[in-house]
Amino acid sequence: MGISVILMELQSTVDKYMALRMMVYIGLLYQDLIKQGNALPDGRLPPILPIVLYNGSKKWTAETNIADLIPEVSGLVAEFRPSLKYLLIDENNYTDSDLANTSNLVAAVFRLEHASSPSDVSDIVKLLIEWLKDRPDLRKMFARWLSATLMRKPEYGILLPEVDDLQEIKVMLADKVEVWAKSYIAEGKQEGLQEGLQKGEMLALQKLLAKRFGAISAETISLISNAPVADIERWFDRAIDAKQLSDVFE
Repeated sequence: MGISVILMELQSTVDKYMALRMMVYIGLLYQDLIKQGNALPDGRLPPILPIVLYNGSKKWTAETNIADLIPEVSGLVAEFRPSLKYLLIDENNYTDSDLANTSNLVAAVFRLEHASSPSDVSDIVKLLIEWLKDRPDLRKMFARWLSATLMRKPEYGILLPEVDDLQEIKVMLADKVEVWAKSYIAEGKQEGLQEGLQKGEMLALQKLLAKRFGAISAETISLISNAPVADIERWFDRAIDAKQLSDVFE
């Protein structure tokens, strides 16, 4: 029987008790599979491959087997000492050139985490769409993860709604790469405290608008990105009580 389920955890720091966490995650995943009726036809549980993708700067020193976190004892208790391993994939073992020339999902995850520009993200998304054309489940997983990852990058100054397919991400990126580029140019021309203030106000307004009115268009993001701080502050005050998005920019 081949591997049926892959459990993947992305780590940027070393966690001494990672083996314990993975054992807990596997137990919770099995509970969820049973609850959803996704056990095997004979009632047994599908095999799970637990993977930890590590992209931190320090050397990974945590044990990869829960058994190594528990001291050995003699007698009956020794027979019930748990043993569960996870597969560690350490990005530090690969150069940027290695990742660029490796056509697999793990390399794509590392490259997306360290993409230096929106155009780089767009290129990797195109590769993922091709690689996963016959795996809609994985496309959905990567789309949701990528949407959350991009929102954690304040330097992009943009918000993406939750999506279920990489094709939607590709379309959104095509619409917003130009906006991102203009944002980078504008950022390069600003200096000191004023730059930080404007960027913070801009992101705060985008988050408020997205929370109140849903996904915001590229045109609205462009308008906010190029507006002075005074306008952004005025729009933020209006957004708190506005009944619709158009009321904010009247």
